[in-house]
Amino acid sequence: MSEHLLQVENLKVSFDTYAGEVKAVRGVSFHLDSGETLAIVGESGCGKSVTVQTIMRLNPEPPAAIRGGSILYKNEELTTKTDKQMRAYRGKEFAMIFQDAMTSLNPVSRIGRQMSEAIRVHEHVSREEAKKRAIEMLGKVGLSNPETVYRRYPHTLSGGQRQRVMIAMALCCHPSILLADEPTTALDVTTQAQILKLMQDIQKETGCGIILITHNLGVVARMANRVAVMYAGQMVEKGTLDDIFYHPKHPYTWGLLGSMPDMQQRADTRLLSIPGSPPDLFAPPKGCGFAARCPYCMEVCLEHDPGETMVADGHTARCWLLDERAGNRVLPPVGHDKQLITPEIRNYIDKQMGGTQDGR
Repeated sequence: MSEHLLQVENLKVSFDTYAGEVKAVRGVSFHLDSGETLAIVGESGCGKSVTVQTIMRLNPEPPAAIRGGSILYKNEELTTKTDKQMRAYRGKEFAMIFQDAMTSLNPVSRIGRQMSEAIRVHEHVSREEAKKRAIEMLGKVGLSNPETVYRRYPHTLSGGQRQRVMIAMALCCHPSILLADEPTTALDVTTQAQILKLMQDIQKETGCGIILITHNLGVVARMANRVAVMYAGQMVEKGTLDDIFYHPKHPYTWGLLGSMPDMQQRADTRLLSIPGSPPDLFAPPKGCGFAARCPYCMEVCLEHDPGETMVADGHTARCWLLDERAGNRVLPPVGHDKQLITPEIRNYIDKQMGGTQDGR
């Protein structure tokens, strides 16, 4: 029996296409508790969105197929449920903020109608009660004149307003888990900060768990309690915010952190970069998925998957460099873990952790 709100174990998801089978998610495991935020980071195409959408069973089956693993929500197995059974969970237990609010909202339906419909599907309330709750939620997410917004069409709203509508719609049935897929994409920095603050306030108020997908490590530092780094359909490193930002152990994590610009560096300073491209998941690599791009690649990396190594309590990484047979300890390319972190991100982390972190 799982002690966690959500427990995903060895999840494998593929897509059957005319060209062959795409193994999009290859043995992913993680958990989420009430009131915490798990951030999933990685390059585009690494399986982040597929993983999250599989939790809600949003990927059309076929072509998508769950090849193995378990998704336990409050000790209920979701992988065996039918689409009709999952409708009771979508919107009520799980809610999703999609990456592009403009394409996720119905362009020919007023905001109020879309929100009221979501409420009435899951709760037996009158039209007037659903309207009242929808307007109240639009006000809670910081939209001025919520009664007017209720009657408007999506295209008449700005990007930030549409994203707030998406959050209001996701929260109108008080879900236990909020899935946010790049919720601040294409928004200006001021609106991004407002949206993130809104999500944090709602989490404090309702105690919901949040799974956040993002490329922005600054957003991760501000929002997350734990971080999972995904690459080629696998979670190559998992740990607390402190573990991942201050003590990363996987070369891919080093590359992500090292590619962050530092405002205190000279303008002509070169950023660290990761050469090459992610592997083709039509034919995943035999060994470590990152081997072809890794400057520390060994022969064993090309032939055998390293599996997870426990670095510390709650901190794991999939890398042969952590095997005791690898010999000398390899440091991040800059030389010290903390040098991979920009001052801006370090300030976020220190505030989140309640003080300056000591090195290990």
